[in-house]
Amino acid sequence: MSKYKSVECMGYPIFNDSLEELKYEDKVLVSTINQYSYCIAEEDIEFKNALMQSDVLLADGVGIVAASSFLNNRDITKIAGADIHDFLLKKLNKEGGSCFYLGASESTLKKIEIRIKAQYPNIKIGTFSPPFKAKFDESESQAMIDAVNAMKPDVLFVGMTAPKQEKWAFDNKKHLEVGIICSIGAVFDFYAGTINRPAKVWINLGLEWLGRLVKEPRRMWKRYIYYGAVFSWYLIKEKVKAIFKRKNK
Repeated sequence: MSKYKSVECMGYPIFNDSLEELKYEDKVLVSTINQYSYCIAEEDIEFKNALMQSDVLLADGVGIVAASSFLNNRDITKIAGADIHDFLLKKLNKEGGSCFYLGASESTLKKIEIRIKAQYPNIKIGTFSPPFKAKFDESESQAMIDAVNAMKPDVLFVGMTAPKQEKWAFDNKKHLEVGIICSIGAVFDFYAGTINRPAKVWINLGLEWLGRLVKEPRRMWKRYIYYGAVFSWYLIKEKVKAIFKRKNK
């Protein structure tokens, strides 16, 4: 059981604590969940287990925030991967800590490294670009673990897209000599500037998803439109189940 405060939502323990509570010495596995990953996890038991067994599961999407309010009348805070990335970089810079970026291409990692050195000069940074493939063999995973452990960073950022990154981080947590492990996917590209995150106005209105859909309709329509409808169906099922449960008490 996680030591952090959480709110149960659709079967998942959603983080409802302060990020200040995260400690490097605890080896904390941080994952995020949104309406898309919820739907994918319903079809992928390994992914679902990786999310369920995370020490911290952040509500990375208005769908999960709305679900908590709709089902439980409990307010939770949306904390996107970009938000915890920003929080941890500021913390590391203040403390003179270290971080490691595992994922993305060499060119993307180089852009991240240049920006970190300019923006957060007190942070020691390491990077490794794994092969671009659906699944890693044992030797490839070991090479990734060895690269991370050679540095022993305070924070490991994993950016290999969901659900691959979450499953890999969960499977290899015990082998990694790190403090905090964060699977943050597209944040690598956002921070490198290879993909632009929607403007603050979209984010502040809770419409970051719409900003991404407008920018990349071909790539994002299924994630937000199709899986948005699927998630709504799951949400209604949960509400009906809760109503019947109350009536039968």
